[in-house]
Amino acid sequence: MQAKQFPTDFLWGGATAANQFEGGWQDGGRGPATSDTAVAIDPKDRKTALDFTAPMSKEKVLAALNDAEGRYPKRWGSDFYHRYKEDIALYAEMGLKTFRLSIAWSRIFPNGDDAAPNEAGLQFYDAVFDELRKYNIEPLVTLSHYETPIGIALNYGGWQNRAVIDLFVKYAKTVITRYQDKVKYWLTFNEINVIGVSGYVGGALLSDDDAYTLQDRFQAAHHQFVASSLVTQFAHELNPDLKIGMMLARMQAYPATPNPLDVLQALKLDHENLFYSDVQVRGKYPAYAKRFFAENGINLQMAPSDEAILAANPVDFMSFSYYMSTVARPEPGANIEKTSGNFVNGEANPYLESSDWGWQIDSVGLRITLNYLYDRYQVPLFVVENGLGALDTVTADGQIHDEYRIDYVKQHIQQMYEAIQDGVELLGYTTWGITDLVSAGTSEFSKRYGFVYVDMDDQGQGTFDRRRKDSFYWYQHVIATRGAAAFD
Repeated sequence: MQAKQFPTDFLWGGATAANQFEGGWQDGGRGPATSDTAVAIDPKDRKTALDFTAPMSKEKVLAALNDAEGRYPKRWGSDFYHRYKEDIALYAEMGLKTFRLSIAWSRIFPNGDDAAPNEAGLQFYDAVFDELRKYNIEPLVTLSHYETPIGIALNYGGWQNRAVIDLFVKYAKTVITRYQDKVKYWLTFNEINVIGVSGYVGGALLSDDDAYTLQDRFQAAHHQFVASSLVTQFAHELNPDLKIGMMLARMQAYPATPNPLDVLQALKLDHENLFYSDVQVRGKYPAYAKRFFAENGINLQMAPSDEAILAANPVDFMSFSYYMSTVARPEPGANIEKTSGNFVNGEANPYLESSDWGWQIDSVGLRITLNYLYDRYQVPLFVVENGLGALDTVTADGQIHDEYRIDYVKQHIQQMYEAIQDGVELLGYTTWGITDLVSAGTSEFSKRYGFVYVDMDDQGQGTFDRRRKDSFYWYQHVIATRGAAAFD
């Protein structure tokens, strides 16, 4: 019987983000970013992400930056800034074909609007990319991953200010030009739709009255759409070999029942989710947005050339995160069991199990999503985040037996294989948190995703030493067999 294998050019890899992994927040001329104001959540609240999504005022931002006593784990991350050679050597040992990372905008332009870039920051990423090249690992680089320079928030009010488009494009042009011979694959904004959940995290928006209007959020999103298109245009003109993608937090929604109202609610959730990819992949606003904008009093301010810019510069591929699915019905009853997830809280699916954090595990949903997105867009897809956040235990002999993580990733790899057999063009797969890092939602370290363990706890105590988990060796075997080991 022929082995079930992925294409020879499939990009097996792992993913991280500067704001959760890099650390060195005051080293090498880096300026403060929005992520540096994220305080660690109390463990009793770990199944929520309220601190992540809460609005931020100028006063709260300044208080956080001046707080020397509080715990702000994203400031130190996993110390990749000082340990990148060790980490990349581990990735090479694992056999990674690609490594997803992000560039910290404030490491290149510390205030966001500096006249000239910070050379020390540029040299740091030169060193990282050179180290990856040494091991023939392809970088996949996100330009903006939840770490907008704090100056953009304080001095411009974030992405609702059209002036930020030019600041971002200047930053993007600087790094794409610098690294065009070292980086082929670029993503403009991580999970761009998160701006609809957290205006501060997604768009550096500030609010004195703890509220962001839909007008603010969609205006900021429009500016990001235009900025992404301008960056795509620049990259293609600079080097036709460069590939620019968009990145979405995918929320696969199932109707709770065959009731047409539940089916309609699932469609509405799909529109809410895919609005962002519709614009970036198709190059224009979807028809359904017109009614939504009218019913919610949204009046986007556009420059005369904006629509033409969007139309002329759609992305080359679509990437997305996939962790879970949701259940849709118009009005869940009081006795309906609830569940949490990646920026969403919804109805629990009785057919699925849940993680330590209440996220429901649905590997078949990944196959459904891959087929659905490919049918909708007909562009290459890339699963750039998928993984299991769990409480790992180190045994007395120093081992981490994380068979639950192996089982989770195995199931999702099997479904990706099936999607490829279905005809989906899938570029690659980068598991989230290839090395343990700080949680995006709760800023805790005990929510571990990695195949590599990092000695750090929620109180900021530890050595940052790395240790291979059982999953490290399993994923190594999966890559070596082009996925066949996931079917053993």
